[in-house]
Amino acid sequence: MNHRYFPHTEEDKRIMLKKCGVDTIDALFADIPEQLRLSRPYALGAQMSEVEVRSFFRRLADNCRSLACFAGNGHYDRYTPAVVQSMIARSEFLTSYTPYQPEISQGTLQYIFEYQTMIARLTGMEISNASLYDGATATAEAMILASGNSRKRPRVAYSSTLNSAVVETLSTYARYHGIDIVEIPEVDGVTSQEALNALLAEGTIGGVILPQPNKYGIIEDFTGVAEAIHNAGAMFIINSVAIDLATLRSPGEWGADIAVGDAQSLGIPLNFGGPYLGYMAAKKALMRKMPGRIVGATVDNQGQRTFVLTLQAREQHIRREKATSNICSNQGLMALFVTIYMSLMGDKGLKEVNATGAAAAHHLARELEATGKMKLTYPNHPFLNEFEMTTSIDTETIIDALAKVGILAGVATAPNKLLIAVTEMRTEEEINRYVETVKAL
Repeated sequence: MNHRYFPHTEEDKRIMLKKCGVDTIDALFADIPEQLRLSRPYALGAQMSEVEVRSFFRRLADNCRSLACFAGNGHYDRYTPAVVQSMIARSEFLTSYTPYQPEISQGTLQYIFEYQTMIARLTGMEISNASLYDGATATAEAMILASGNSRKRPRVAYSSTLNSAVVETLSTYARYHGIDIVEIPEVDGVTSQEALNALLAEGTIGGVILPQPNKYGIIEDFTGVAEAIHNAGAMFIINSVAIDLATLRSPGEWGADIAVGDAQSLGIPLNFGGPYLGYMAAKKALMRKMPGRIVGATVDNQGQRTFVLTLQAREQHIRREKATSNICSNQGLMALFVTIYMSLMGDKGLKEVNATGAAAAHHLARELEATGKMKLTYPNHPFLNEFEMTTSIDTETIIDALAKVGILAGVATAPNKLLIAVTEMRTEEEINRYVETVKAL
């Protein structure tokens, strides 16, 4: 019997070592310097029975406190309909991987096709790929695409109002791809169009990345931006929180060439950082330059509707050193997750979710200002469900006080600034508790 999940036997190891041309495990790793090797046994506890393991983790869980989450900064506490978790737990979805054989992968190919269709409609773009790992890497892939699209304009500019985690990922990708990235300064919490125009006038910018909403939660006005970027021969890239696009003007309407961002907001739970999902949509002219894969619909020899991998650059598998991207798989299960979520919610449901969060966020902002201890950092700009407050009290004091009453207050962006997000998950009682706690400080 083949026990796939059992450790290798001594005979298994002997056969594999012989195939490698060595006699021992130490000889196999001889190229690794001695100072880099672990010189002590693994710090593993004694073995446990199944009952003991369950009891151990139950005790750990009992020590965990569940806080009402008012933190955001790119990832948000969203409601997940029970049917989503139930459907993705089906074995044909949960254990499936790359659909190389369309004859037996029609279900997987169909849901990726539906995902692409929904993302294209949400972003207002013509095409979408089959998803990426997260919003930050999707943005970095867009940067690479823009830089490589014009050898005469290899630099890529990004707004200082872009989420800092995304900027860090851009910097890492840029360093190893030889891309020069430059920051566009901000004025009063939004991208400086004057500074952007000055950069474009230099004639070296191949792409511009702007956020919507930005890292302060502000909805920026991009009127005339696309025209200025395109007149300079550059690509316009917009990074957005996916669910916000159900309410806000879409990247396609703003004239963007590429739309990227994180789709975690489409019902994916906050799970210690992942797995999440990156989306990427673009104009049709960029189809062959997009990383990843694209699923298309066709008909078979009997006239029945079928689904196939329409586009997948061979360089990603065969000539990797010549590939513009080495992304060759997608977060399939997460793509299915948000596909089910969007199909359940529909246009109306997505807008209602945004409206609920926005109403609660604006109410909380007003109530916090009324305490006299906090005020909006940028009161002259619109926001949806996230906003930054400047406080007269140290933010760590606020965070600690709210944690004691079961609330995760937000993200401290400075010693006297707090970024707060309100989603459909937050209740009136939680909002009142938040305000009363701040009032008592």
